[in-house]
Amino acid sequence: MNKDMTEQQVLARLTAECARAEHCTGEMLEKMRRWGVDDDVQDRVMAYLIKGKYIDDERFCRLFVRDKIRFNGWGRRKVEQALYQKRVDKAVSGPVLDEIEDVEYIEALRSLIHSKRKSTKATNEYELNQKLMKFALSRGFEWNIIRQCIDGAEREDYD
Repeated sequence: MNKDMTEQQVLARLTAECARAEHCTGEMLEKMRRWGVDDDVQDRVMAYLIKGKYIDDERFCRLFVRDKIRFNGWGRRKVEQALYQKRVDKAVSGPVLDEIEDVEYIEALRSLIHSKRKSTKATNEYELNQKLMKFALSRGFEWNIIRQCIDGAEREDYD
């Protein structure tokens, strides 16, 4: 990237990028930082992007959370960590994460555990459950929900 970009060029690139996909303020600031854009230009560009609704952290957060839970099989903790890395303010991400419906969340974990159970090799049920718990924890799900889903899956196997 050419570090001698004008403010208009930076603005044109970022608005085009925001028109193609949803982004947060942290991502745009990081791009401008890598491009070597001055702080005062960054402030003006960000003000324009926010005022023009090219960037809306709450909108980004809602879409990001929904996609990561539904399509990527992530848990709350992993989503929360990803949002932190993208520098989305906790005041924005916290309420959005709290809106996750428990039924949908648990069902996402159940289907994930069900499919993983089929492909996991273990010598006994205890070892299998340990591997499934470790897998679910690595996906960012909470311990109490994992336990609930694994216990439920065991009961389904015996029925």
